[in-house]
Amino acid sequence: MMVFIFGGMLLNAGCESAPSAATTPEKDTTMNGTAAASSYSVDLLNNQKDPSCGMPVSAGVSDTAHYNKYVLGFCSSECKAEFMKNPTAMLAAADLKKDK
Repeated sequence: MMVFIFGGMLLNAGCESAPSAATTPEKDTTMNGTAAASSYSVDLLNNQKDPSCGMPVSAGVSDTAHYNKYVLGFCSSECKAEFMKNPTAMLAAADLKKDK
């Protein structure tokens, strides 16, 4: 299992494994959707638009995913879930940033 820290959030990259009690964070009742959306830097993302709904990531990101070599931002967990159903087909809608 690989563990990543992205934007202050702990992400497990284990393949279909149940999270252990040691890595499962307790529910944080102090964070709301607005605060979570502001905790991601769009400079770290490879996309300019949410590939599911087309919303610009500059408007706010509440969830992210790693797909192939990309770090993609999503406006909501629902949009991320929709993308994960067929990521290859939806990647073109992400309006990926050009490599510098």
